[in-house]
Amino acid sequence: MRTSWDENETSKSVTAPLSVVITGFSPVTNTYKTLTPELKNTPSELILIDLGEGMSRLGGSALAQVYNQVGNESPDADASLLKKFFKVMTLLKKENKILAYHDRSDGGLLATITEMSFASRLGLDIDISKLNSEPLGALFNEELGAVIQVRDKDSQKVLEMLRNELGDNVYSIGKIRNDQQIIISKDGSELYKNTRAKLESYWAETSYQIQKLRDNPSLALEEFESISDDKKTKISPKITFENLTKTYKTRPRAAILREQGVNGQIEMAAAFDKAGFETVDVHLNDLLNGRVSLKDFSLLAACGGFSYGDVLGAGQGVNKSILFNDRLLSEFKDFFERKDTLSLGVCNGCQVLSGLKDLIPGAESWPKFSHNLSGRFEARLVNLKINKSPSILFKGMEGAILPIPVAHGEGKAVFDSSSDEDFTIKNSLVSAQYVDGSGETTNNYPANPNGSKNGITSLTSRDGRATILMPHPERVFLTKQLSWHPPEWEKDSPWLRMFQNARDFIG
Repeated sequence: MRTSWDENETSKSVTAPLSVVITGFSPVTNTYKTLTPELKNTPSELILIDLGEGMSRLGGSALAQVYNQVGNESPDADASLLKKFFKVMTLLKKENKILAYHDRSDGGLLATITEMSFASRLGLDIDISKLNSEPLGALFNEELGAVIQVRDKDSQKVLEMLRNELGDNVYSIGKIRNDQQIIISKDGSELYKNTRAKLESYWAETSYQIQKLRDNPSLALEEFESISDDKKTKISPKITFENLTKTYKTRPRAAILREQGVNGQIEMAAAFDKAGFETVDVHLNDLLNGRVSLKDFSLLAACGGFSYGDVLGAGQGVNKSILFNDRLLSEFKDFFERKDTLSLGVCNGCQVLSGLKDLIPGAESWPKFSHNLSGRFEARLVNLKINKSPSILFKGMEGAILPIPVAHGEGKAVFDSSSDEDFTIKNSLVSAQYVDGSGETTNNYPANPNGSKNGITSLTSRDGRATILMPHPERVFLTKQLSWHPPEWEKDSPWLRMFQNARDFIG
């Protein structure tokens, strides 16, 4: 980088050292074969691939830093060996031989195996007898390498393939346990034993202390304490339906509504397109200027994002633009009152439609959505239970519990009055609620990410034609879009049914 300035009318220049940042891109031929650290509960072995070739250099390691040291010698990489590693791992992936994967070079072997345990809620029996190093070096060196999980029936073949490419520095080091105990041994003697929950608490302690200062401290503690209770945060899908298989001769038009700051229109359009709609990008200005009219559409979908940067409150700028303009007010009112239309609002769109509830027949009791109780933007995967309700979009999905992403800062449902809340519940207008890992409606954080009473996060109108929800089903209508899903799920996720229901209603 070169810097110059003018001082006392004399031009001077200073040359600073140049730095180069190199990034790389590579095509992905099959996203379904992505490897994660999540261990699978099946007869299997853990294999350490040691690209440090028996070295246990601790320079610059997390262990050295804990003891206020830098170390004398740091790990190094052999480019030719790394290339062979990539080649054989690619082949093993194609042949579906790898169940789980985690690199070693950020924290060492101990960090690797414990993080794999955290991801899966499974214990481990680890034996480091075959490693050519004393225990501290074996567990904490950050040489290049990885730990993979392979099925027992595949382990010998995998070991042979790895050693043919990488030499002898490949070791079978352990197996999984069902009791969430992590036990490390060497030469028949137990070196260390602890529970997954206790170690994960150590691992999360620093983040918790920061979160306690930054966010709602009581909820920070609640999330920290949930580490020891699987039922509170476990993702536990329950499927009660199948996706529709109908075909249609026509593609009714769906208006994908957006405004400045909205960013979810493409994924929303993709979901409805796959379900059989002709999706049209409709900006609020198109309606305002008369270039487009809602009378030409069968469905209106208000999308997620941050309309007007949320400076007026989530969705409030769009609400006011509609309510305080006679042309837009008439457009939306007429659309909502037509008996052959459907409306969906997701996240920011949920907030928009809730602000238009007086225009939507049968939506008068809907709540507003205020700041999350945590005091922060929430982006995580949670359990959502679909209730029996008039919602046309959720038809046939009653009783299902599905994983779904949330991404919002203002999602806490707040009713105008207790009578509105009672009316909504009495008339089964709450179409979905957050539930914990045991399937129970929850107020506990983070299973309930925004603090809505009784986990309320989706509502419908009395005739079921209008539905709003804070989470994002349009982001996960394909299984591969989910950050986690049961391995047996097909290409289309259960969330596609919601968009298919809309197409089925239009006929």
